[in-house]
Amino acid sequence: MITEIVEIEVLPGTADQFIAGVEASRPLFERAPGYIGLELHHQVENPLIFVLLIKWESVAHHMEMFQKSPDFALWRGNVGQFFAGKPRLQHTETKRVF
Repeated sequence: MITEIVEIEVLPGTADQFIAGVEASRPLFERAPGYIGLELHHQVENPLIFVLLIKWESVAHHMEMFQKSPDFALWRGNVGQFFAGKPRLQHTETKRVF
């Protein structure tokens, strides 16, 4: 299993709108091949920072299938206007569950 970790800084005053955009986008992820689950975390120390954790079967399911699908454009349309800058993205591989 792969976890896509995305750190997103939002523009001041847009946190609630961003959260609503993520919630509205949930069906886009749920119908994507290889999608497993999604969590949205809101940083306590800096309320402009969110961390999105998306579980995929593989990196290809995210990068090749979802990012190249029409649903990716819809996702970005729902949330992109709230970004203060380019999101920071990384993928991790789950090796062990405790």
